[in-house]
Amino acid sequence: MGRSLVFSTNFALRFSQKPRSILPPSLPSHSISLNSRQQLQHGSQRFGLSFSKPTRTLCTKAVLSEIPNQKQYVKVGAQSVGPIPASQLIEVVEKAAKTGAEVVMDAVNQPRKITYKGLTDLVTDTDKKSEAAILEVVKKNFGDHLILGEEGGIIGDTSSDYLWCIDPLDGTTNFAHGYPSFAVSVGVLFRGKPAAAAVVEFVGGPMCWNTRIFSAGAGGGAFCNGQKIHVSQTDKVERSLLVTGFGYEHDDPWATNMELFKEFTDVSRGVRRLGAAAVDMCHVALGIVEAYWEYRLKPWDMAAGVLIVEEAGGVVTCMDGGIFCVFDRSVLVSNGVLHAKLLERIAPATEKLKSKEINFSLWYKPENYRTEL
Repeated sequence: MGRSLVFSTNFALRFSQKPRSILPPSLPSHSISLNSRQQLQHGSQRFGLSFSKPTRTLCTKAVLSEIPNQKQYVKVGAQSVGPIPASQLIEVVEKAAKTGAEVVMDAVNQPRKITYKGLTDLVTDTDKKSEAAILEVVKKNFGDHLILGEEGGIIGDTSSDYLWCIDPLDGTTNFAHGYPSFAVSVGVLFRGKPAAAAVVEFVGGPMCWNTRIFSAGAGGGAFCNGQKIHVSQTDKVERSLLVTGFGYEHDDPWATNMELFKEFTDVSRGVRRLGAAAVDMCHVALGIVEAYWEYRLKPWDMAAGVLIVEEAGGVVTCMDGGIFCVFDRSVLVSNGVLHAKLLERIAPATEKLKSKEINFSLWYKPENYRTEL
């Protein structure tokens, strides 16, 4: 885990081009008051420490997950990232997420201007400003790519092989209340499959906000603040900490998941509900929780997180156990070794919903957008 740095957010957020190192647990922890610019300088430079930068292995071939003595699950990441080098995609996706995070950090301790999409589903000016900043980065680098933003919808050329899925502020309700579980999430698909991803998570709380960035490229591993990460190896549900989420519609899937929440609370170490899908999936990738599931998510909720989990060694399927794509209406991500055990309860509940003719078809795919699904 990275060292927590306490600082005031009266200054604009700035990210270094280099990832911040996570200090080994044997090193002493210090609480240092820095302004935002100083905060986001490379950690090893800032503290006079030297760590070798992890090498990304960039591969264009997706394979079945390698989990000993477990069912093999088809990987959801792109088999090829197309004509654009993987390193370039990762660089731009990270820059886009960081740029959106600067907007969020500028507003994190300021009064909120809130409007509503529904009775309880809210949106802030920060969501819109963050998305605008992210769009500027993507358009500057890839003006011919297709973009799907939570706030702005579809923008660009539907004949493009690349689709950017942008959640400018995942966990808006948490942000509005100053509750520390929200993030900026940016993922890019190549022909419908995740090719590169970045999630900037806000940690800490009011008056001590900090960030950490998760990133991944198809076939290249998953990273947090530049350090390679891996899912946990916990193989028993009763020793697991799990996470789920609930949508704003209190319908049959919502009620079904309430029952799943109760069931798994009874047999595990606990089930958490944080309220930000991208954050939940990054926590699985980091190995601090074992699994996350939810109905009724959208592509911008999942495009980045599922790739980060998979590249950290985890597994991604639909909640009925079927092969997942980012246009699906349910997702289950786990450390892999627990996946089949979780599906023993989750899949039948999902099949029951399908038998009631609840719609589990693909949520949305841009017209004329070519995929390999």
